[in-house]
Order: sequence, then structure tokens, then C-alpha cells
Amino acid sequence: MSKVLENIKKQAIAMNKCIVLPEGEDSRVVVAAAQAVKEKLARVVLLGNPNEIAKNNPTVDLSGVTVIDPVTYEKTEVYAEMLFKARAGKINKKTGLPEYADVDAAKKSILKDYTMYAALMLKAGDVDGLVSGACHSTANTLRPGLQVIKTAPGINTVSSSFIMVAPEGENKYNPDGVAVFADCAINIEPDAQQIADIAISSAETAKNIAGIEPRVAMLSFSTKGSGNDDKFFKSVPKMQEATAIAKAAAPDLKLDGEFQFDAAVAPEVGKLKAPDSSVAGNANVFIFPNINAGNIGYKIAQRFGGYMALGPICQGFAKPINDLSRGCNSDDVIAVIAITALQAQ
Repeated sequence: MSKVLENIKKQAIAMNKCIVLPEGEDSRVVVAAAQAVKEKLARVVLLGNPNEIAKNNPTVDLSGVTVIDPVTYEKTEVYAEMLFKARAGKINKKTGLPEYADVDAAKKSILKDYTMYAALMLKAGDVDGLVSGACHSTANTLRPGLQVIKTAPGINTVSSSFIMVAPEGENKYNPDGVAVFADCAINIEPDAQQIADIAISSAETAKNIAGIEPRVAMLSFSTKGSGNDDKFFKSVPKMQEATAIAKAAAPDLKLDGEFQFDAAVAPEVGKLKAPDSSVAGNANVFIFPNINAGNIGYKIAQRFGGYMALGPICQGFAKPINDLSRGCNSDDVIAVIAITALQAQ
């Protein structure tokens, strides 16, 4: 286990948060629930039929895990009413009718969609965080969050980041041994305001989860106006505008740009290309101009550089929600439970 993940787990233990896992039908999630409780990373609520879960996982000791069956749970009616009120006035685009005709319709819906059910538990304050996605799409996980949890104050963009953990041994360009890359998984072509939101959220992830003091670089193929693509894509002006917006919104945050990657991480290049910047040459949070650059960038670091990628970590929600990869294993789920607990501080 990396030192970063070890520290995340230690902090999670101290916080004693409650995390809901809506995918009780998935054995990887069931195993992770049991292990997370055994390690005391969090108090865990698992959604599903207790008899079915026990039948499908006969060797898993779920003592200490709270298993809730939404079909029989006493607060299901309360959650249905919460959903009905939260979505009042919203129209189903396919039918042209209200999303939920009444509370009973909302109840029928959440009994088919346990991720929404879990989001309502989170909204009600009955749990501190939500982890889903082992057997559901990213859209299935994020939609309930966007509909009932909404975004954090001052943030209008839900985004993702990866905590990139360096392999053993010194790296002169990453003395912290850890970095944050964003957005690599959610926003395909974010505008300047969205990129500013992503930068501010990623700085919070760096500080609260990765345990580093954020120095944020807004990345581009240009450094401080050295390149220009105004005629075609206007990506350089976009990163310049995003930098200005983020600086205005978070004036105490160490953030600068636009930078080429080498100007952001190499002191000798940073001094040459941006001598007046406190971020150039020693950045540890990297904000990419779009998902193409972000996804390619983190996978190059992972495969060529030997970095471990923890994530994607969802950012920007008013309360913690995280999306698992459908290819995850139980250890991945356990790590995300711990990360989600830290986000609930």
C-alpha cells in the first residue's frame, strides 16, 4: 500500500463517517463493505435484500455492516416525498409530463433506482457520503447527485480528478511524491468558468485528500502567451480567462497559468518562461484544457511513469458522491470509501 493511501485510511478511521453503498447486488461491493468496517474506515450502509445478499455471499462476514432493504425500510416514504418535492415542476422530456405525478410515483422510482435512494439518504443527512458505479454507469451515479444533492456553494461544475502517486524513488520534478490531475473523466470540453471551478475543486482535493499544499498550474501548449490558436480553437485564451476567473474567486490560492507542462514542473524552465510566477516550476495540481488532454496525460503518467492513479474522485457536489469504475475490484472500492469519508469532513 502506498504511503498516500495509508494516510488517507488513517484519516478516514479518525473521522468515523457513514458511507452508503447502493449496489448490494455486486459481490465486490459486499466484500468491500465488510472489509471497510473491519478496518474501521467508515460505518457502512449497504442497500439490498439482506437474504439475497447473504445467499449470494455466503463466506462474507457482514457483522457491523448495516444492511437496509429499501422495500421495507421505515424511511422510504420520507425519501419518496423528498424526491417528489425536489423535482416538483420538472418535466420529463420524453413524455412532456411531470417527472413524478405524485409521491407514490416517486416511491416506485426509487425502489427501482437504489443510487437515487442513496442520494436521498445523503440529502437527508442519514449518511455522510455515497459510493456507486461498480455495476452502473457514470451517468447513473452522477445524475441523482445533480438532481438532489446539487453543487457546493460557489461551484457550478461537478468534475473529477485523479490523485497520482509517484513510484518509489526520488523525482526531482515531483518532490511531494503525489500530484493531482483534472479533469480527466467527466467534462469533455469545459469552458473557462468550468475550468476555473475545476481548478478550485482540485485544490481542495489536493489539500484535503492528497495531503499536499496545492500549487495549481493551468495547462496549455502555450506559456504566458507564447502560443496562439485564436484563429481555430481559442484554447489558449480559454485557459487565460479561466486563470483570471479562478484567481478572482480564490485570491489566496497559489494558482497561475497558462503553462506548458515543462514550465509548470521544471524549475529551470519555469524561471526562464515565467520568472515572476510562484507556481511555475513547482506545480503539483495540473488542470488540463479538456478531457482529451487530461485522460491522455494521466494514462501516460500511469503507464510510462509508473504512477498509481487513485480515482476518478468526484468534486463539486455539496456532499460527497464518488463513481467507481465498472472494472473495479474490492480493494478499489475500499480505497474510494476512505476517500469519500475524507471528503465528508
